[in-house]
Amino acid sequence: MRRHAERHRSDRIGWLRAAVLGANDGIVSTASLVLGVVAAGADHRTILLTSVSGLIAGAMSMAAGEFVSVHSQKDTESADLAREMAELKHDPASEQRELAGIYVGRGLDRPLAEQVAGKLMAHDALGAHARDELGLSEATAANPMQAAWASAASFSVGAVLPIAVVLIAPAAHLMLAITVASLAFLAGLGTASARTGGAPVWAGTWRVTFWGAAAMAVTAGAGALFGAVA
Repeated sequence: MRRHAERHRSDRIGWLRAAVLGANDGIVSTASLVLGVVAAGADHRTILLTSVSGLIAGAMSMAAGEFVSVHSQKDTESADLAREMAELKHDPASEQRELAGIYVGRGLDRPLAEQVAGKLMAHDALGAHARDELGLSEATAANPMQAAWASAASFSVGAVLPIAVVLIAPAAHLMLAITVASLAFLAGLGTASARTGGAPVWAGTWRVTFWGAAAMAVTAGAGALFGAVA
C-alpha cells in the first residue's frame, strides 16, 4: 500500500515572508533612490555612493526592524502560552471542557469531542490548547533572529542588482536601464516567491512588479521635481 505523500509549505512562512519583503525592498528602495538622484541631475560618482549607502543603511534597518517586530510577536505568543499554562494548572477540567467546546464548534459530536479533548490533554495539554485555542504551531512560531537575518541578507541581494546596473550601464541611458532591469528583477522575485510558497505565479509576479513600478515612478518624479526646483 502506497502512502500518500503531501508537500506543505506552511513551514516556510517565517523566513519566506521576511526574505521576500527584504529582497523586494532592496530592489525597490535602491532602484528608486538611483532614479531619484539621476532625475535630480547627480553625477555618476554621487549616484554610486548614494546607492551603496542605501544598501548598507537599508540592510541594517531591515534587520533591526524585523527583529524588533517579530520579537514583539514572540513576546505576545510567550505571554499567551504562560497564561494558558497557569490556567491548565489551576483548573484542568475547565480547560478540557473548553477544548471539547472548540471541537464541537468544528463539527464533532459532544461525546466524541470530549473523548478527543481528553486524549489530547493527556498527551500534551499545552500543545493542544496552543494549537486549537490560540492558533499557534511550530511551523508559524515567531523566530526573530531568522527573520532578521533573512531580511538583511535578502535586502542586500536585492539592492546589489540595481547597483550592478549602475556600474555597467552607460550614464546617458542609466534611468532607462535601471527601470527596465529593476522591473525584470521584481518580476523574477515575484515568480520565485510564488513558486516557493506554492501560490499562483502570475498573481505573485504581477503584484510585486506593479507596486515596485509605482514606487519607482513616484520617487523618480520627486527627484525630477526637486532637482528642477533646485
